[in-house]
Amino acid sequence: MGVLITGIVLLYYFMDPSSSPYFLKCPFYHITGYYCTGCGSQRALHNLLHLDIAGVMRHNALFIPALLLIAYHWTIKYFPFKNSKKYPDIVYHPKTPVIVFLIVVLFTIFRNIPLFPFSLLAPAG
Repeated sequence: MGVLITGIVLLYYFMDPSSSPYFLKCPFYHITGYYCTGCGSQRALHNLLHLDIAGVMRHNALFIPALLLIAYHWTIKYFPFKNSKKYPDIVYHPKTPVIVFLIVVLFTIFRNIPLFPFSLLAPAG
């Protein structure tokens, strides 16, 4: 698994998905013309690996929060803290999946509205 992840990281570091023909295009966008929640994530990963945080946010504003949530989950699952029962865990609250679902749905809707504040959520170029 580590070799696969390392290979993917190296691929996205050295090749730009916006100019390379080897990366898949979003099938949802290709079929419907609307941006999905993940549109721009490949370019965002490339920018993140080059430490271009502004570029990450231009391509997909949910990319960094999603990575942080995944990293937190893996940390808690694979490296549990000794005193973790002392602190409330908001990520594993019963309402968290509903809130995350609503954020994802609203983000997807808003990034497809072609008006000023919402158009900033659409992936750049």
